[in-house]
Amino acid sequence: MSETTADSGPESGTGHIAEDGVFVVGTDTGVGKTVVTAGLTGRLRERGTDAVAVKPCQTGYPPDDDAAFVQSVCGTADAAVCLQRLSPPLAPEVAAKESDDVTLSYESIQDGVTDIVATSETTVVEGIGGLRVPLADGREVIDLVADIGLPALVVARSGLGTLNHTALTVQALRRRGVPVVGVVLNEYEGATTAERTNPAVIERMTGCSVWPVPPLDSESSNSVIDGVSTNLPQSVLQPAIER
Repeated sequence: MSETTADSGPESGTGHIAEDGVFVVGTDTGVGKTVVTAGLTGRLRERGTDAVAVKPCQTGYPPDDDAAFVQSVCGTADAAVCLQRLSPPLAPEVAAKESDDVTLSYESIQDGVTDIVATSETTVVEGIGGLRVPLADGREVIDLVADIGLPALVVARSGLGTLNHTALTVQALRRRGVPVVGVVLNEYEGATTAERTNPAVIERMTGCSVWPVPPLDSESSNSVIDGVSTNLPQSVLQPAIER
């Protein structure tokens, strides 16, 4: 059975976020989840939606601080919150074990995200690394995605190697009953044959819409917000804007 057949039918991409938000997931670490999260949150806030970005757990802190980046792009501390920060640049469950006097529980993370989703107009949850990253108490990031219940927007690399990672990520989400909004191919330049052919191949393999986003200037709020929002159809954000 081909991947197209296995992932077809009602499991094809939804094409839009939910009224109450979206879970931004990645095929790996460093693929651009934070930039996409900031761009989506910033555009929603510009359009009058009280959107809040949530980072369930930040590792490698400092210097890594994804919530602070979103706050900077949006120009306000109200735009993002991080529930837990850990110093070691490791998977959260591992980082907690390597840290002194740190308690990290899956229940507290899930409850924290659930509370923010329930009390915010629209929530943009940013994942940690890829879906199979150990989070806490033997649970993984994909467990949190499924438990929170928001549709997922997949962020992937644009170049060689992304076909396998992206198709497996979409497949894993669907097997857990998570609707997939679509796929963002980040830092797309179209400089190689792989980059130029990947969007169409991923659409065929997954049944999802694929939106290439070019390299953006992370030092410029306008570049991040405009770069993300103009390369995704307006319909992607419409349910939250019209809420």
